[in-house]
Order: sequence, then C-alpha cells, then structure tokens
Amino acid sequence: MRQRIENAQKEIDSKKMIVQNGKMRQHYHFMPQSGWMNDPNGLIFFNGQYHVFYQTNPYNGFWDCMHWGHAVSKDLVHWEYLPLALAPSEEYDDYQKGGCFSGSAIEHEGKLYVFYTATANHGNGSEQSQCLAISEDGINFEKYDGNPLFDAPEGIQPDSFRDPKVWKHENKYYMVVGASRNNRGLALIYESADLYHWNFLNVLAESRGEWGFMWECPDFYQLGDKYVLTFSPMGSGDHTSVYLTGDFDYKTGKFDWHISGEMDWGFDFYAPQSMVAPDGRRLIVAWANEWEWMPLFKDWGPTYQEGWCGFFNVIREVRMCKDGTLAFVPVEEMEKIRENKFTQREIQVTEKPQQLKAGDGISFEMKFTLDLEETDADRVELKLRCGKEKETRCIFDLKNGELLVDRSCADGWSVGTSRSVLKVSEKSLDVHIFSDQSSLEIFTDQYRNNHSNNIFAGNDQDAISISAFGGRAVIRNYEAYGLQECFN
Repeated sequence: MRQRIENAQKEIDSKKMIVQNGKMRQHYHFMPQSGWMNDPNGLIFFNGQYHVFYQTNPYNGFWDCMHWGHAVSKDLVHWEYLPLALAPSEEYDDYQKGGCFSGSAIEHEGKLYVFYTATANHGNGSEQSQCLAISEDGINFEKYDGNPLFDAPEGIQPDSFRDPKVWKHENKYYMVVGASRNNRGLALIYESADLYHWNFLNVLAESRGEWGFMWECPDFYQLGDKYVLTFSPMGSGDHTSVYLTGDFDYKTGKFDWHISGEMDWGFDFYAPQSMVAPDGRRLIVAWANEWEWMPLFKDWGPTYQEGWCGFFNVIREVRMCKDGTLAFVPVEEMEKIRENKFTQREIQVTEKPQQLKAGDGISFEMKFTLDLEETDADRVELKLRCGKEKETRCIFDLKNGELLVDRSCADGWSVGTSRSVLKVSEKSLDVHIFSDQSSLEIFTDQYRNNHSNNIFAGNDQDAISISAFGGRAVIRNYEAYGLQECFN
C-alpha cells in the first residue's frame, strides 16, 4: 500500500498548482487539491486536531478506484492536507471500480482505528466486505492482517453492503452498516468486545418501500434522550439525506423511530457523517453533490474540466428540537472568516428589484428576518449570483407555503428546482445564506428547512436583488459579510 500511496501523491503534487487556478475553485469550502472527491470518512477529533478523510480518485476528476484522502484542522475552517491514508493494494480491495470505500474512525488505546468497506471483483461481480486499518500517529496506516473482518450475511446483496460507522457504548463496540435486501434499503448493526471480532446483532432499521433500495453512509448516535439514524437512500427521488429520530434498545439492537425528516432539500447534500467535538457538539460533514441528478452520461460538471470535482458543504451542528425534529446549524467557527460587515435595520421590498449588498457578491454570508406580520406579498424572490443574464432564484412562496430554489438559469449547465414546505404560520421567517464560488446553501425555519445547491457561476455574476409580488414585504435586521479566502 505504501508504494500505491506514493504514486498517488506524486500524481496530486504534479497537478495541484495548475488545479488551484481553476475558475470554479471554492473560497472556503473544503475540496481536494486535485482529482475527484466524494463521501467524508473517518471524522474524529484525535491528538488535538479534527481529522477528515474522504473518498478520492487522485488520478482524475471523475469517480474511479477509491482511495482515502486526509486533512486536519484546529478550527474546522482552515485545513492542512496530509498524505493519502489508504490506497487499494490487497486482493480484497484492489479493483478499478472498487477500492477502499467509505467508513469511520475511532480512537482505541491511543491509536486511530479506521474501518472501511473493501470492494473487489473475483469474477462474480462486485463484492463488499468490512475491513480495518490502524495508525499509531494518525497519519500512517497499516491494514489489519486479519482483513476482511466479515462479509455480507445471507440474504444481503454482496455488492450493497458498505460504509461502516463504529462507536463505543459502555464496554462494547458497535457498528452500523448500510445494506440492501430484496431491493429495499436497511441498516444492520453489529457488536464487538475488541474491535476485531464482530457479531451480527440485528436489523437496526429498514425501508418498507418508502426509503429506496439501498441505504448509503448510515450514521447512528444519541442526541439528548433520543437516538438519531441518518442515511442517504438510493432510488428515493428527492430524498438525498434522511434522518429518523426515536428510541433504541442496546439489548435487542432495534431502533424504534417516530419522526422522519430531510437534512437538506437541495440537490447537493449527500453521505453526511458525524463526529463529536471536544465541547460535546455533534457535528456533521456532507458531500456537496448527489448521484441521482448528475448527468453521468455527459460529464462530471464544469470543475471536471479544471482537473478536480467535489467539495464538502459548510460543517453543521446537529441540534434536537422540542418536537423531535432536527436543526442543522452552520458551525460558529464560520464567524472567524467574516469581514466587511454590512447591516440594515429595515428594508421595504416591492415589485421593483432592490439591490442588496453582501461582500463581493460571490463569497459571502447573509442573514435576515422576513417580518410576516408586516408582509402581505404572495411571493418574495431573492436573486443571487446575477449577471450576464444568469441568476439563481430563491422563491419564498408565502401564498402556497413553499420554498423553491431555481438554478435552471444559474450557469448554463446546472438544472432543476429544489422544493420544500415553507412554514408561514409564525410571526417571522429567518433566512441564513452562504454563497461561495460554486455553491449556495440556504437555511430557513430555524435551520430545519435547508437547500444546498451547486452552481457554477463566473466572477461577473456578483449582483443580488430582492423583489415582492402581490403586495409588499418587510425585512428586518439584515446583515451580511464577505468571507475570507481559506484555500490558495
């Protein structure tokens, strides 16, 4: 494996200086130095730093033979790239259309243990198994001689058994794995006394037809007095990242969920994974893309032309609300990169477009409250990244109770309108937006109704305007910031 990693690092080093000049490179979202990136893996605070690993193809800007990239940070905003952690090298994971798939990390006896899915093909199609690699220093890893730890159990499709998430409870270790059975998604739970030997415990939860045919990247954790299961269901339409909240019994390994929700209604939020910060916050990181909509038959998007593809969404804190739903709040560390603050106490909005100021109009943060008691408009339209007859429309449809983000005119490549229910029964509606070179993340309803959408807008698309139709609208406490460059 060491030789494979050295070869891949040489490939990255030979291209990264050219790639960093790409016009679509993000300013503050984490992205690879070059090549392809998708799922976050192995999130953990270890040896005084946050570690993120990620699925990557270091050789090109499209999905192919999976390696694990690696980076560390002390503040969740500025990241240092480290050498690749894992590369396909053994008979159980050395496959061009497989490799070292997603997984998780846990600290044990001062060492960092990472669990991943090995994908190989021995002539009977793709076969997936769960494997282990160990590091003394959190940087250099050795694969366990006893790999694979275990294969798919009877009845589970061998090519749909992946993405182990491991945690400790009392004196035992537990692992949840995504799977498919009878063309329906489910999550399996295993238990272990030593991290090496695993026993199947139960089906943690399963689709009854409503949540697709495969559950990718499951995560499971306690939040307050409830438990949370998250996963990305394949073949479930607009549902890209689902959460379930309810009760769990460690004796039976069965999860009894009562509430379901969507972590993000946008097109580009997938495979979220969580970690616990030193202060106890439950933080999630997600891949800012998704398999369902991407036109794989054409290309991997404008960034592919620049030799890279993929980035993470803004890191979010998971909070349990009183009604059992979840809120996903951008981490407070994002405030460290704010600059050029602009505020306006009140804005009267009519049908005539009104220009708004926020940083340079490209890399910015915006917050405001829509006063619903003083607003009688049927619809409020916020146009972002406007210029050269291109724009992304954020539509607050107050008459029909819907939030729509339309990117069909955003850049000449992106398509689609993301949609969700908008609560208009309250006295006000809070809005929080993060814009970067190639993405927009829109949060409303106390961070319970979110839309993350990639757009590939040029630097001449830096105007912002707002209009109201069918009446007027009143905005309170408008504040905006430019956001500093975090990547060179």
